[in-house]
Amino acid sequence: MGCSVRYRIVYRGRLLYQGIDLIKYQDENMKKFAVLSAVVAAVLAGVTGCGPANQSGGSNEGEEKKPLFAFVTNMPASFWVIAQKGVEKAAADLNVDYKVDMPTGGSVGQKRVLEDHLARGVNGIAVSVIDPANQLDILNQVASRSILITHDADAPDSDRKVYIGMDNYIAGRMCGKLVKETLPNGGKVMIYVGRIEQDNGRRRRQGVIDELLGRSEDAMRFDPPDASLSGNGYEILGTLTDQGDPVRAKANAEDTLTRHPDINCMVGLFAYNPPAILEALSQAGKLNEVKVVAFDEDDVSLQGIIDGTIHGTVVQNPYMYGYKSIEVLNAIYKGDTSVIPESKFIDIPARSIRKDNVQEFWDDLKSKTMEPESSEG
Repeated sequence: MGCSVRYRIVYRGRLLYQGIDLIKYQDENMKKFAVLSAVVAAVLAGVTGCGPANQSGGSNEGEEKKPLFAFVTNMPASFWVIAQKGVEKAAADLNVDYKVDMPTGGSVGQKRVLEDHLARGVNGIAVSVIDPANQLDILNQVASRSILITHDADAPDSDRKVYIGMDNYIAGRMCGKLVKETLPNGGKVMIYVGRIEQDNGRRRRQGVIDELLGRSEDAMRFDPPDASLSGNGYEILGTLTDQGDPVRAKANAEDTLTRHPDINCMVGLFAYNPPAILEALSQAGKLNEVKVVAFDEDDVSLQGIIDGTIHGTVVQNPYMYGYKSIEVLNAIYKGDTSVIPESKFIDIPARSIRKDNVQEFWDDLKSKTMEPESSEG
């Protein structure tokens, strides 16, 4: 007696597999269902067991299921590789599962990743927000269905529980102080950053500008990116953005050297900007001729400080961003809201790195992020 069987394998709201089988005989029907049961078991094992979906693996049968937390960045970058080490260490210390995503495609790509995590049913998400003004809907959707916190770049108008990071405006002023050290008598300056619609990019840039022009502190001040600003002996030629594209970042630096051959200082505010600036200067034969001030702890930037091609950099603590994000998500998941300060801001202060402390800083960074050597025997 013939029949058809339609089946769908759904896990946590995600359609994993579907199909229709035509079955001629009852005994074959039973065999088909036996095969299908094996398929279901295999698929679910792939979703919930060890592997790239969980990074740290799943729980064994009979054990209490581990919570799963997602750490989402704003783009792929060496900065985030350091943060992932912090995520891994926290997950091991706290016995939780984790997933790290470094999406491409700007806010659209990040939205897709957040939606995927909601479908997966993660217990909490920590995200560096690309465009807080235009991502409120998806952020609040995450907050209504999971635990939402932000790191590195905030979305203060969203329903996130807490922001983990530094005060980007103050860090920008620290960067401006480095420019003043290397150009004490003033000069022409160009600023480079990935995005100024991103909260951290906007605040860092404004901090640099306000420090150079001798203004009072006002984190909400905003100068248009194409504005040519002068004061206190400094001329800020403008701000060039690259939307997170290192190739475009280099092209921006090259364009500056062509249009402003008398430029005195180039300031890169995202981790990949200073290496792109150095490459453009090297190809133009202007290394050590044009001053460079950096942001973040890219290896090329740290080596540039040692070599003297970069005056200094303002560093964050991406390792602690990763570690603290998992620690806070886990505490909130367990019902401990005491980890959320009244300000909803967990401050991980920035530091200024110059030639006199760069090696010590770099050695410490390597000790936290290098893979342990394996022993044979």
